[in-house]
Amino acid sequence: MDNITHILKKNSFTHAEIVQLLSSEKEARSLLFAASAETKEKYVGNVVYFRGLIEFSNICSKNCYYCGIRSGNKKTNRYNLTDKEILDAAKFAYENNYGSVVLQGGEIEGEAFTLRIEKLLHGIKELSDGRLGVTLSVGEQSFDVYKRWFNAGAHRYLLRIESSNKELYYKIHPNDSTHSFERRMTALRNLREAGYQVGTGVMIGLPFQTLDHLADDLIFMKEMDIDMCGMGPYIEHADTPLWDFRDGLLPLEERFNLALKMIAILRIMMKNINIASATALQAIDPIGREKALKIGANIIMPNITPGMYRDEYKLYENKPCTDEEAADCKNCLEARIHMSGNKIGYNEWGDSAHFKERN
Repeated sequence: MDNITHILKKNSFTHAEIVQLLSSEKEARSLLFAASAETKEKYVGNVVYFRGLIEFSNICSKNCYYCGIRSGNKKTNRYNLTDKEILDAAKFAYENNYGSVVLQGGEIEGEAFTLRIEKLLHGIKELSDGRLGVTLSVGEQSFDVYKRWFNAGAHRYLLRIESSNKELYYKIHPNDSTHSFERRMTALRNLREAGYQVGTGVMIGLPFQTLDHLADDLIFMKEMDIDMCGMGPYIEHADTPLWDFRDGLLPLEERFNLALKMIAILRIMMKNINIASATALQAIDPIGREKALKIGANIIMPNITPGMYRDEYKLYENKPCTDEEAADCKNCLEARIHMSGNKIGYNEWGDSAHFKERN
């Protein structure tokens, strides 16, 4: 216990110390969570910012082995919201004082897709008189495309690495030109150069993954000097290749607790970045997102996708809140956030303090 206390007094951790923190249980884990909660309150405050999540399409060119909307899954009902449906959802966010939206979809490249996102960004800025912040999460693109979208009004971008270990990366992705580890890394650097607040993240509890991998992931995020992070527990999907390895996975509760420890350690390591409380946490624990907010997360993403499409954007099994409409989700989350001891930063972009400090 004394050793954990000693480690937690430091501002930076070695690989071995991170592994020890990830291994912590009971009283040691409580010490970790208390330290991360204190760090969160000191550096970002007990304020949670909303990002209205618009999952606008589940059409994807990638064939990742863990993902329910992978191109090779023929059982998925594909959909693509109309521009009007997307803008109506953004309007809901604006009228309900969310401050920001996230446009998230499968990974597609090409001029038609680039132009569509560009026009949607202009539309969102117009309907909100420039007041809605916009995060994009639509995968790997060229630097020129990232710059076009930045100039059109996007200012945050989430591109999850899923694993910073190249060998593990190719165990969860096909090893081909469409799924290049190097291109993923280049894309993250291009996003920074294009001017974005850059976010990444990993899945926790993957097949073949070790605590050493996860410690390296945290060090990777620190060295990349990211501005925001979205990570959560791996939850298997029956229509994916990794389903075959489900019997060797950590129990769901262990994956959940490991995800909370990852959030807590990252909060201490990168004190003023934005950290999202992932929906996957709630898929395991009914109050999973609130637990993450208590110990370090400060971003939550209410789903404002039209209800009839929500069940089709199924990256994993047991996705929560697929039977709700946007207003239901808002009311539910307001109550949950207040229960967690936080307040909601309405009408605020909630930009990364880390990004502002660096710039």
